[in-house]
Amino acid sequence: MDFGIKGKVAVITGGDSGMGKATAKLLAAEGVKIALIDKTKDDLNTTAQEIGEIGQVIQTTADLTNLEQVEAAKQQILEQYGTVHILVNCAGITGSTKKFLELTDEDWYETIDVDFMSAVRVCRAFIPSMQKEGWGRIVLIGSEDAVQPYPDEMPYCAAKAAILNLTKNLSKIYAKDGILINSVSPAYIATPMTDAMMKKRAEEKGTSFDEAIASFLKEERPHLELHRRGEAQEVAAVIAFLCSQHSSFVVGANYRVDGGSVATVG
Repeated sequence: MDFGIKGKVAVITGGDSGMGKATAKLLAAEGVKIALIDKTKDDLNTTAQEIGEIGQVIQTTADLTNLEQVEAAKQQILEQYGTVHILVNCAGITGSTKKFLELTDEDWYETIDVDFMSAVRVCRAFIPSMQKEGWGRIVLIGSEDAVQPYPDEMPYCAAKAAILNLTKNLSKIYAKDGILINSVSPAYIATPMTDAMMKKRAEEKGTSFDEAIASFLKEERPHLELHRRGEAQEVAAVIAFLCSQHSSFVVGANYRVDGGSVATVG
């Protein structure tokens, strides 16, 4: 399928691995010019080399909780590509998994800063370029946790619920400028973040990594009807559609890519 976005410029945060990396590869294959942003260099360099074999790519490191670094990344991207048409914000952390009464203000602030305020910062940075172009696509990454919260991930759940609200708000403001803003909510995708969760679970339970996954599915995600972790490529396919010309009547929507994990219609 021709997505109709050849030659567009896409910024992908959290682009060195997982869903960000898979999305970058898919968009690069469609002829999109890729700009990767991530916090550290090592994995980012490796990913950029892989994408460079597919299409055009540049990379920049930035801590998205630092406004000056966000601005510096924006300037570097605009200097090299001239503009930005697409933004996919995949950067995020699990955050603290303490019980509610054990969570400190710092636990809350850290997760909200990374998982919510970073999205605010990058949207603020790149929306003006899309306004000048009269065309744009923004995809923010939510989560099943935004609508089906889990007590052991409270700061993360709250931040992801805020992402859905931000998506809807921004979509109402900028649709008139040709900028279509939507969110994608994955559930239990095979990424470095969930790998870390399963390694921790395996250590706590004294089981293997695979046994930790199996017990997690049975005990913690009973409504995940496909009974497996999702693949980053499966999420990337939905993100890529929302970045394409084919999503021209999709505004302010939240697409769940969750294997049925969310138990309600909401």
